[in-house]
This record gives sequence, C-alpha cells and structure tokens, in this order.
Amino acid sequence: MTSAEKTEEERPQPADSFEVLLITGMSGAGRSRAADSVEDMGWYVVDNLPPKLLVPLVDMMTSSGSKVHKLAAVIDVRSRSYFDDLAQVLSHLDDLGVKYRILFLDATDDVLIQRYESVRRPHPLQHGRRLIDGIEEERVLLENLKERADIVIDTSKLSIHQLSTKLYDGLLGKGPQTVAVHIFSFGFKYGIPLDADFVADVRFLPNPFWVPQLRELTGNDKAVSDYVLSSDGATKFLDSYTDAILTAIAGYSREDKHFVTIAIGCTGGQHRSVAMSQALAKRLIAKGLNVTVSARELKRHH
Repeated sequence: MTSAEKTEEERPQPADSFEVLLITGMSGAGRSRAADSVEDMGWYVVDNLPPKLLVPLVDMMTSSGSKVHKLAAVIDVRSRSYFDDLAQVLSHLDDLGVKYRILFLDATDDVLIQRYESVRRPHPLQHGRRLIDGIEEERVLLENLKERADIVIDTSKLSIHQLSTKLYDGLLGKGPQTVAVHIFSFGFKYGIPLDADFVADVRFLPNPFWVPQLRELTGNDKAVSDYVLSSDGATKFLDSYTDAILTAIAGYSREDKHFVTIAIGCTGGQHRSVAMSQALAKRLIAKGLNVTVSARELKRHH
C-alpha cells in the first residue's frame, strides 16, 4: 500500500512543531562550518550521518516527550546508493508531515581544488585519480539535489563570518531579530561579571533596601518594581539605554554577532537591578527581539 492509499487513521500525524534541515553540497564547500553556525542557532546537529539512519532518528525525535524540535543533519552523498537512501528519507518526512529544508553548499572547481590542496587531503571520490575527477563526479551526482534545494549558498568568495551571516539570513531572516539577548541583574558587592557585553550601573536610583516594607522583597515584586521605576531618572535612563542597545544590536546583526549579554547592577543585586532588568527586557521584546532574563544574586535572598 502506498502512502497515498493509507487511510487517515493509518497515516502518521504531522509533527507540526518539528523541523529538519538537511545540510549537503560539495565536499570542501563548508558543510562543517555551516553545521557550527546552525548549532549556534539552536538546532540539534548530527554529522556524517548515512541518510538511511535519519529515518529512525526522526521517528525517535518526533515521538512524544522529545525535547528536540529542530534537527539538522549533515548528509555526505558520496554514491548513488546514498542518493537513493536520501530520496527515501525525504519521502518518509513527507509521510510524517515533517517540515524540512535542504541547504546546499557549493563552490567553484578552482576554489575547491585550492582548499583541498591547502589541507593536503584527497577528495572522497578521487580514488587515486586527479582531484578534479573526484570533484566533477560529485558535481554530477549532486546536480538533481542542488536543483531541489531550498537554500543554495556559493561559498567561493565567503569568509567564515560571511557564510554565517548568509545562513542566519537564509534560516532566520535579517536584522536585529536574529540577535538573541540575555539580560541579567547582579550586585556590585559580589563582583562585576566578566561575560557581559554591556554593564549598566543603576545605583543612581533610590535603594528600596532602606524602605522597611520593601527590604525583604525583590525587584520581581510589584511594590519594589513600582518604587524603582517611578524614581527620578528611571524612565529617562531606560529610554536612552534602550535606544543605545537597539543601535548596537542592529550593528551586531550586520557583523555576525548574534548573542548579546547585558548586565545591570546595583549594590546587592536584589532590588533596583532586578526591576530595571525586567523593564529593559519588556522594552526590547516590544521591539521584536528574542530576550531572556535572569537574576544572578536572587539565590542569596532569603
């Protein structure tokens, strides 16, 4: 019975929340570099996977309870049998209703030759022949797959960072929305964080610690948040700081920096920094950015 003849009950249910990215293309065109960038975007990456093994892997990950929703597989199609296996994989993904995209990396023959000569390794299809023979055989083998690809990137003239930017553009889109922002609060008396791109000092604001009814609360409590945000200078600081951060993030997205960490500090990291971190996060989220928030010192609060 073909998949078209199966009843609705017999067909696998679509895995709407699951997506597969197949990374393939010419050997030496940058598949490993692409895999690194894709992993940074949050994909679960498997490398050098025979196509036929992708079917049980997808079945396992689309089963209930799996926390993996984005699988990227680097497929090295080196023979006609591998290519036939891949065709079966794509048919299986269609049957499952799994969304998938094919990323094909290419480069000109002269660039591929230069890259192989620089690392002093033979082409996987060379088999004792000239290097160009292996490249030409692989190009013919992959011709149909390239035509079927959703994203084709020629890496001949791209640096590592330029390739990464192309991948972000192709998979996530362009602009500041490709930059993941993490904001965390901290207390200066426990040390300035070393892993922050930006460090803001909000000790210029009145300290709720000196207000008896607020002392045992934190910046996550509404009473403290209202007290901090209604203080002189709080809104003006947030307005100006938000504009500065947005300007920087726009530049980062162009320069292939897709992760930004912002630290906001007060004396003990319990009140002002926590409230201001949450307020800044809300403003950046309203601008369409991907923002997470944490509080370094709240574990010290009893």
